[in-house]
Amino acid sequence: MTFTIAIPNSSINSLDLSPATTAIDKILAEDNIASNEQQLSLDIQYELEAGDPRELSEIPEVRLWFIRLDAKYPWLPFLLDWQSGEFVRYAAMLVPHQFSSKEGIQYNPEALEIFLMQKTFLLKDWLEKYNIPSQSRIKSMAKLLGYDLDDELFAML
Repeated sequence: MTFTIAIPNSSINSLDLSPATTAIDKILAEDNIASNEQQLSLDIQYELEAGDPRELSEIPEVRLWFIRLDAKYPWLPFLLDWQSGEFVRYAAMLVPHQFSSKEGIQYNPEALEIFLMQKTFLLKDWLEKYNIPSQSRIKSMAKLLGYDLDDELFAML
């Protein structure tokens, strides 16, 4: 069952994580966190002025709110609904990028690689803490960003 957390403009402008923390902390209190894998969607209700052509990931206030969210829940990609694009949008909030009308989002390659490896290491440890198999999940996450992680990497961890 997918669930959506509404993030109002006021929360973003005040760096208030409470709409997200209320829902996420409830998930953490459950016995089976794996049942919530890829079930979370964030409805960012940030109000743009008329004629403002920016994407949400280009707005400093929105990005700062996501940086704060990631600092509190660095394993959040596990819960995000990957099929609806939530993980890719989440990455765009945290990784420098540009938009191309022909090619879409173009991440800074070095920043994207650092982001992916940090999430790989973090999620591997976090998933193991909950006895959730991690390798295939992390490899699938990496593919969403255009990376193929080798099995040797996981053997080293």
